[in-house]
Formats: sequence, structure tokens, C-alpha cells
Amino acid sequence: MQNFFTANPWLQITRAAPRARLRLFCFPYSGGNAALFHAWQAELPAEIAVCPVQLPGRGARLAEPPFTQLAPLVRAVASALYDYFDQPFAFFGHSMGALLSFELARYLREHFQISPAHLIVSGHGAPQLPDRNPPIHALPHAEFIAKLREFNGTPSQVLDNPELLEIILPVLRADFAICETYRYEPRAPLACPISAFGGVADAYVSRAELVAWRAQTNATFSARLLPGDHFFINTTRAALLHALAQELEPVLRNHAVNPANGIADVVQAAGCVAP
Repeated sequence: MQNFFTANPWLQITRAAPRARLRLFCFPYSGGNAALFHAWQAELPAEIAVCPVQLPGRGARLAEPPFTQLAPLVRAVASALYDYFDQPFAFFGHSMGALLSFELARYLREHFQISPAHLIVSGHGAPQLPDRNPPIHALPHAEFIAKLREFNGTPSQVLDNPELLEIILPVLRADFAICETYRYEPRAPLACPISAFGGVADAYVSRAELVAWRAQTNATFSARLLPGDHFFINTTRAALLHALAQELEPVLRNHAVNPANGIADVVQAAGCVAP
């Protein structure tokens, strides 16, 4: 593996981490983008390098068509990020991002015999459970907008603006299609620890559905409920990052930094720190 960062449209790293011992790759929810995680570097322990993943169809990649199925997206992410897995790494994913990070961990195990040191899934029930929410990605325009209002994850200012809707609706429909067409295939549990986070008032993911993630690992498992609804990632950030840091602390204890391969140095040298 290469031990350096190169300019990569899949990553949007905004701040270097000179003391980092762990790369935390962060995957957004449906319609979300890498900007969701830009503030995290300043609020997490200095030993963690936050690596926000930018998917096609959003941000600087707005002109690229979004994926509509999970399997090809997993393959594309694995190919794009493989060279960055040469140091200890972990995954965090919320909602759709949880599903993506889980299947990416399985793909890396099966095709490259590598694994994240920890998988943190948030706002999504265990993948082996049936989806109790009816599909919405193919609904007519008005009905789709009404459902988005129910989810409370897209600002009203966006939903009431036809020009903004024209930009974000294709991505939202594509992301919902990824989740709603996903079909779980039973395989051996992962070897890495899994932590599952949920919102106390999340109407779409119950505590039991979070706890069911336990079946997906042969290592340790924990589940936490945090204040907020399905989008507690936005409203309860301090508590979320505190919990995340606690879950990753054992990983940091077990991996010493190599000064010759400092994460901040390779990020800055490659010029991939976003303005």
C-alpha cells in the first residue's frame, strides 16, 4: 500500500491531525455530504484523523451521477480508498452511511483480508432485519417531498425552494434507492468491534433494531441511545462525539504512532487539505 495521501475526490479533509494514530472514515446519511463532518476534527481527540468521505452527486462532485445501488458504490469506495488503509482505521456511518460502512467492511475482508479496527454504525437498524419503512424513492414529486418533511432531515428552506430542490432531489432519490433496494446476504460476522448509536426519539430505528447489530460481530459490541430523533447526529453533536471518542479509546491505546509516517505530514504534503 502507498503511505501517502494524494488528491482524491472521495475525501474532503479540511484540517490536518499531526498526532493522529487512527484514521476515521465518515460516511453521511441520505442526501448528506462530507461537510457534515468538517467540525469533528477540532472536537475529537488529536489522535484521531477525521476523513470525511464525499460521495458522487454532491459538493464538488455535484456534476457526477449518484449511485443508486449499494454494491457498485461499495466497490467504488473500496477502490478509491484502498491506499489509505495502510494505517489503523475505523468507520463511522449514519443511516445510509451505516449500511455503506458495514458492507464496505465485509468487502474489504473478503477481497483484501483487511479490516477496520472498529465499526461505528449510527441511525440504522441491523442489516439482517427487514426494513419496516415503506419505500419512497420512486414516489411522485409531491408525495416524496411530503415524506422528506416527515423525516425532518432536510431544511424547510430547501424543500420550499424549487431551484435547490432541482439540485438535491436526484441525490436524495438515488440515496433512498440505495437503502430500499439493498438485500442482505448472510455471511460470517466481522472480527472487529461494532458500536451502534441511536436517537432516543428516533421513530424509524428502535433500540431493539440497534441491539440486533450484535449478531454482525465476533468481537465486542455496544449500543448507545443519545438525545434526539433520527438526525441526532446534527442536534446532539457534543454527546455523539464524546461517545465516539470513548468507543475508539481502546483502539488508540493499542496503536502507537509512527513519527516517520505522521498523518498530518502526508496530508499536507499531498495538498489534499480542502480550503
